[in-house]
Amino acid sequence: MLTKEKVQELVNHMPETFSIDDLVEKVILLQKIEQAQQQIKNGEFYTEEEIDREIDSWLQQ
Repeated sequence: MLTKEKVQELVNHMPETFSIDDLVEKVILLQKIEQAQQQIKNGEFYTEEEIDREIDSWLQQ
């Protein structure tokens, strides 16, 4: 979940003029990064070895 502080920091680092599309794009990216970090903390990720095994199983079908 994003905080006002993080969004304000994002806005503060934007150029003096920017489009709303640019801002929305950066907010969405920030939210996805936050979600990914939370998933990592919760152990909700695949290791490289697990991914390699999964891909190998696809290729053997």
